[in-house]
Amino acid sequence: MGWATASADREQAMHATITQGANKPYQRAGAVIVAASCCWGVGISFVGMVHATKDPAARLAMLKRSRVPWVAGQFLAAAGTAAVPVGFVRFAQAIRPGPAKTFASGAAAALVAGAPLFVVSVANRAADLESFAYRRGPNWPFLTYAGLHVGALAALGPALLMSPLKPWSGMAALASVPVFGGVLTGTGDIPPFVFYLLEAAVGAQLMRYAETDHPPFLPSRRPAGLPARGQRRRERRR
Repeated sequence: MGWATASADREQAMHATITQGANKPYQRAGAVIVAASCCWGVGISFVGMVHATKDPAARLAMLKRSRVPWVAGQFLAAAGTAAVPVGFVRFAQAIRPGPAKTFASGAAAALVAGAPLFVVSVANRAADLESFAYRRGPNWPFLTYAGLHVGALAALGPALLMSPLKPWSGMAALASVPVFGGVLTGTGDIPPFVFYLLEAAVGAQLMRYAETDHPPFLPSRRPAGLPARGQRRRERRR
C-alpha cells in the first residue's frame, strides 16, 4: 500500500513538473521579442539626438564626433531587427492549428521579409555618414520594410484576438495599422520605434500568459500501451 502511494506521488509530481513547463506556451517567443526589441532600442539610442536634429550639417558633425558609438549602435539595431521576427515565428509555431495560426504565420512571414531591408538601411547608415545626414540615397528599402511591418501588425491583430490572450494586445495591433499606415503614406517616413514599442508590449504579454486548462504541449491522454492506474494496482495485488 505504501509503495503504491509513493508511486502515485511520484507520478503526480512528474505531471506537475510537465504542466509547469508547458502552461506558458508562448514564454520563449515573448522573451525573444522583448530582448530583440530592447536590443534595437539600445542600439538606436546611441547618438539618439541625431534623429531629432533637422540641420543636415549639424547631423553630420554630430555623427563624425561620435562615429564609433554610432556604428556600434547600428550593429545592435541590425541584430534586434533580425531577431524580432524569430520571436514571432516561434509564437506562430506554438499556436494550435486554425485561423489564429494562419494569421500569426502571415505576420511572421511579413516581418521575416522586411527585416533584411532595414538591416541594409542601418548598414548604409553606418558606412556612409554623409548620405544619412543629408538624407541621400534610395529610400525604398526602408519604405518597403515599414510597409511590411504595417502589414504584419494587420495580421498579428486577428491572431492575438483569436488566441486566449487578453484582447488589448490584438486591439492595439489593429488600431495601430491605420495610424501607422496613414503616417507612412502621408509623410513617406515613420519612426521605427513605434513598431518595436508595440511589439515589445505584445512580447511581454506572451511571456506572462499561462494556460490553466489542457496546456498545448501536455498530452491529455495516456500514452498508448500504458494501463490505467487502477488496472496497475490490481495487477500488483495478484
